[in-house]
Amino acid sequence: MAFPLSPSFNFSLTRNRITCFSKEHRRQVIAKAAVGDTTRVISASVVERIMKRLKSVVPVVIASVQISALVPLVDYVASPGAAEAVLYSPDTKVPRTGEVALRKAIPANANMKTIQDTLEDISYLLRIPQRKPYGTMEGNVKKALKLAVDEKDSILASIPAELKEKGSLVHTSLIEGKGGLQTLLQSIKDQDADKVSVNLASTLDTVAELELLQAPGLSFLLPEQYAQQYPRLSGRGTVEFTIEKGDGSTFSPVGGEQKNTATIQVVLDGYSAPLTAGNFAKLVTDGAYNGAKLNTINQAILSDNGGDKNSGYSVPLEIMPSGQFEPLYRTTLSVQDGELPVLPLSVYGAVAMAHNEASEEYSSPYQFFFYLYDKRSAGLGGISFDEGQFSVFGYTTTGRDILPQIKTGDIIRSAKLIDGQDHLVLPKES
Repeated sequence: MAFPLSPSFNFSLTRNRITCFSKEHRRQVIAKAAVGDTTRVISASVVERIMKRLKSVVPVVIASVQISALVPLVDYVASPGAAEAVLYSPDTKVPRTGEVALRKAIPANANMKTIQDTLEDISYLLRIPQRKPYGTMEGNVKKALKLAVDEKDSILASIPAELKEKGSLVHTSLIEGKGGLQTLLQSIKDQDADKVSVNLASTLDTVAELELLQAPGLSFLLPEQYAQQYPRLSGRGTVEFTIEKGDGSTFSPVGGEQKNTATIQVVLDGYSAPLTAGNFAKLVTDGAYNGAKLNTINQAILSDNGGDKNSGYSVPLEIMPSGQFEPLYRTTLSVQDGELPVLPLSVYGAVAMAHNEASEEYSSPYQFFFYLYDKRSAGLGGISFDEGQFSVFGYTTTGRDILPQIKTGDIIRSAKLIDGQDHLVLPKES
């Protein structure tokens, strides 16, 4: 089978300002003596003996601490600041829901992105127990409100002419609407955490609506050889799956009646994975997944490999790194070096293509999986051990409660592209 999620992944990093010693990694620590310009080299074994003596008194972790009696000044090399922030910080801001990941992936106006980031920070502040920093939250909303008002012309200028009228209405709603910034600000002043959470979600939905109007297509050019060969999705699309129990049992949706079928909706993101999402959307419209059997394996629900439906071609691995403007092809990301994808795998209900059986530089043209992220099985920073290794192209937005109820032998009764048909671009026939 083409999918194997790796059972273990070695996060063997050199931590910034923290030195970890092992039999495999004995590094020399360069200590610059305070005497003249001379430089002393203290071997790892010496520092290890010092550490053992300290640990015999009390467990310690040396982090950003200068122990002048032992080492006057330590100069650590190869300090991966980005990796440090991503992997070791308890406040790592990796999207944890499909909605947040999709929102962050929209290639919108810089002012709108600043507004979005400012508001997204409030969701992290809301997690603080007991006394919440309402003053900081209020400052964030006021900053976003000022930007939305002062930069109105710039924000609307990024919207195509035919959508500008709608954009103006959405912009007004963002500021003054029931689910807008003014309402959010008032709930923060009232220090009502529940209302803040509800109003924040509504405001961010409005932000995303306005950003989508600013992004009618791809913001980069695809490599010519791929543009001519593969379908592509130049925006968003939504696929609706009807899943049927293979053993005659029933699904138990939250707030619904038990049935032997259940509905799942997945939003495809062509902004970050145009080839992968386009290939998948094309297969859906062709009815390729109707009747496909599902298998549960490790932390995933895997479709069958297509068999006779596999036409023998492969789609290149496609991953857009955070902070970049176009995807990388046929290469994985190095999470150890601080690289993270725009569409992370570390989200419950992420949808990705399995690897090609012959080469991990390519994705299977047919076989996909739902990823059942579990923080208990994740690595440092709550990041999946397989992060940056697969072409993630969408997220489950409806029916996440159904995913854990799917068992081996269940069937995709139907898969339909219910939105985004106008974004699906097929290659010209030669």
